[in-house]
Amino acid sequence: MYVRTLQAELESLAQGYPVVTVTGPRQSGKTTLVQQTFPHKPYVNLEIPDVKEMAHTDPRSFLGKYPSGAILDEIQTVPQLLSYIQGIVDANQEKGFFILTGSHQLELHQSITQSLAGRTALATLLPMSLSELENAKIQLSLDEALLKGGFPRIFTDKLDPSKAYRNYFQTYIERDVRQLIHIKDLIQFQRFVRLCAGRIGQLLNLEGLAGDVGISAHTVREWISVLEASFIIVRLAPYYENFGKRIVKSPKLYFTDVGLACYLLGIENEAQLSRDPLRGNLVENLVVLELMKARLNRGKDPQLYFFRDAHGHEVDVIFQSGHTLIPIEIKASQTFNSDFLKNLAYFQTIVGGRAPTGFLVYAGMMEQHVGPFQLLHYTHAAKALGALNK
Repeated sequence: MYVRTLQAELESLAQGYPVVTVTGPRQSGKTTLVQQTFPHKPYVNLEIPDVKEMAHTDPRSFLGKYPSGAILDEIQTVPQLLSYIQGIVDANQEKGFFILTGSHQLELHQSITQSLAGRTALATLLPMSLSELENAKIQLSLDEALLKGGFPRIFTDKLDPSKAYRNYFQTYIERDVRQLIHIKDLIQFQRFVRLCAGRIGQLLNLEGLAGDVGISAHTVREWISVLEASFIIVRLAPYYENFGKRIVKSPKLYFTDVGLACYLLGIENEAQLSRDPLRGNLVENLVVLELMKARLNRGKDPQLYFFRDAHGHEVDVIFQSGHTLIPIEIKASQTFNSDFLKNLAYFQTIVGGRAPTGFLVYAGMMEQHVGPFQLLHYTHAAKALGALNK
């Protein structure tokens, strides 16, 4: 039972909304979190076949068994329940009445938009953050953090991460994706997902990916959307304005768990990881996730982007807060090099006072100011998002 940062936000949301919906990847800890946060509510798993059948055939009678509300797990499996939930919460006007969870972003959002608009608060739970692991007294080196990722069960049951992610991929990902789209060639799809892992932190090139897999760009677009809707990958959008230069407008690709990405890349141990040419990309993925989790766990949109222009100037992450922009550069190195700050300085020159500071997040232990910029250890990356509050 790990303490999740999102718990405080869920408690707050339940005081203002009749329905609270928690989405996120499978095995990220949604069920445990909602049961821990709302221990007095009855729990219903809608993926159990007979329970699902009962909810599907007679939803009114099914919901009538829970006159004080309930936790309904994996609500996207019986989306028609949402219309009946709407009627119930409109009638009793009680806050925090139903707690819903779901693993299919696309299906769930479409159903909620139709039935529960204005009645539910939405929260997203990604796998555990480094700070949550640290609070649980789980000490990890950088390479251990990359290999193990953040799925709670890996730590609770002391699982071998390579085997755990193999099972995760073959059960949840392949099963869920098959429910969303018709895949004729499963081996081709598996290859596609592995090739996506090889493009972490890179611009998403649909045509290039299509050529490597041997499918159409349209199919790649569809598969990317499904992986995103299933919380397997996330796209980081570019930040662009009229800076007087041509700015790259393609998104960058990341996975919602670096342990899964390591498995897909065939990395099984720290020795392999230390030699892998994509280690730096994985570190970047880890830090981007830390920043996302820091925002999502407080019920806020990430507001994270990246910057790249046609001349090769790039900043890994841009955090937008109103009119202010905070550039964040990520390096896997343990040793500081002043060259690491060049792109931060360049970004400041083109946006002026809108970027009052910037951050270098790296594997080194030295945390200090270097001119207008600050060095942060990767475990403290989220401090960059709080810079404006100081």
